[in-house]
Amino acid sequence: MSQSHTSTAAEAWWKEAVIYQVYPSSFKDSNKDGWGDIKGIISQLDYVKDLGIDVLWVSPMYKSPQADMGYDIADYKAIDPRYGTNEDVDDLISKLKKRGMKLMMDLVVNHTSDEHAWFQESRSSRQSPKRSWYIWKDPKRDEHGEPQPPNNWSQILGEANSAWTYDEKTDQYYLSLFTPEQPDLNWENLDVRAAVHDVMNYWLDKGACGYRMDVINLISKDQRFPDAEPVLGPGLRYHPGSKYYVNGPRMHEFLQEIKQKVLQKYGAITVGEMPGVSDVDEILRTVKSGSGELNMIFIFDIVEIDSVPGKVRMTLQEWSAKDLRRIVGKWQRVMIERDGWDSVFIENHDNPRSVSRYADDSDKYRSYSATLLALMLTTLNGTLFVYQGEELGMRNFPESWDPLKDYKDIEAINFWKKSLDLYGDNPEQLAKERKVLHRKARDHARTPMQWNAGPNAGFADGGVKPWMRVNDDYREVNAEKQLSDNSEGLSIWQFWQRGLANRKAHKDVFTYGDFELAGPDSEEVLAYIRTGKKSGKWLVVLNFSGKEVQWDIPADLKVEGWMAGNYMKGKPDKALQTCIALYPWEGVLGKCIE
Repeated sequence: MSQSHTSTAAEAWWKEAVIYQVYPSSFKDSNKDGWGDIKGIISQLDYVKDLGIDVLWVSPMYKSPQADMGYDIADYKAIDPRYGTNEDVDDLISKLKKRGMKLMMDLVVNHTSDEHAWFQESRSSRQSPKRSWYIWKDPKRDEHGEPQPPNNWSQILGEANSAWTYDEKTDQYYLSLFTPEQPDLNWENLDVRAAVHDVMNYWLDKGACGYRMDVINLISKDQRFPDAEPVLGPGLRYHPGSKYYVNGPRMHEFLQEIKQKVLQKYGAITVGEMPGVSDVDEILRTVKSGSGELNMIFIFDIVEIDSVPGKVRMTLQEWSAKDLRRIVGKWQRVMIERDGWDSVFIENHDNPRSVSRYADDSDKYRSYSATLLALMLTTLNGTLFVYQGEELGMRNFPESWDPLKDYKDIEAINFWKKSLDLYGDNPEQLAKERKVLHRKARDHARTPMQWNAGPNAGFADGGVKPWMRVNDDYREVNAEKQLSDNSEGLSIWQFWQRGLANRKAHKDVFTYGDFELAGPDSEEVLAYIRTGKKSGKWLVVLNFSGKEVQWDIPADLKVEGWMAGNYMKGKPDKALQTCIALYPWEGVLGKCIE
């Protein structure tokens, strides 16, 4: 058993903060156009504050043609009119400040929109002063002299397509890893980096507290641009080139430059989205206290737990609590022992709903499942992130929704288009592809927020058509119902509120404390011990299965009392020694004698 009672991490406000992600198009519509907006966000700040939130992270609100829902930015210093104005952001920052909260912006600088003025100038001619702001390459030629992509890299949001887009006017290809509408910036260019620093200063000067940095580990590319290995199998033309751009050769240099030239003078909070990297030493180079470039990153091991290793995201594999135990145990110990810092999350705008993905979203077990996940998240080391609707246990929309009509995300559209092309005459295989689409689609996280049982779930006025269909279950799953719940148990929202308050009251345990796994490997149960300097030792036991299980309490662990659980409002009535019985999807929190 570990002897330390705390990590060596120094305390900091951003470590203790709870961050709530808002997807602006789906949060709250204030002007009856069917799109969420900044004034809609402002109207719900008390709801967010009452939950126990400290920082609001808002996904991109900048001017954008919305090819990838705002992650294709046409002007970094202007708010898109569908969301409001720059003055609305000033008002949002001011009203957050009055409530003791802060605003974190989303920084998307691996690529821009193809409608950004920088790119419009870059593509105007080969002699353009901004030509080298993007990555342009001469085409290869086939036997007929027709232009072909410079290499075989596949598009990230549609692996059947090339990551390169041909520009007929200048007879060159530009790199566009995500979609043709999102050309990659050339970070080798000093002027590009200076322009990015200028954008960051702009919003920090306005009062933003920091940035979530979108796919920030893709900014440095191997300048040889070699072909990728054919990992998707023979016969396919394009393959992921991630080996040559994930945590590329100059990434740390570029991030250190941002830290020194921008972040340090503001004391800004930073979290990097860094897909495709799991090497411990490489991650610690980024997040180690003092020397690291960023405060923390999003480690994707849990949100990739159901993906086939080495394949693209739109794949499925089975997993169990044993896999979750391995991932949680690894990263909790790494950050404590090696003085790094982690984020805690299982849901965001790029992933399906957690209650549907990791547990049971049936009417019978949805509430227990969502609160089980909440108990895990509120008792792990790191800065905690909550995605809008997660606190309500919002779930995936039904499988009956039409991929061609109801799905809106470019990744889902490209995936289904590819599936129809490949398997249109193979109903059995197409059904398997449909299952993958439904289980993994990002669209699930983007349905409108369910505020009440009224028209459009209270997201927009009746008579207004939301930009995306509201989930069918909104009459039962909504904020108004959960806030006023006076039943014997706690609603999911109330459970989250209590859990966040408990996390803050015992921050020496749940934010800064020691961590060790408890009990043997199990296909059903994840259990661990948290220990703090002031608040002592706590045991968390989580049944990640839909059946009743018996869990043996380790002989050297003395439970003083079970303090909280997700099956009742009060203290669980469980045995203090030998063995406890757990209901399906039950989680309990116990205080131990040291």
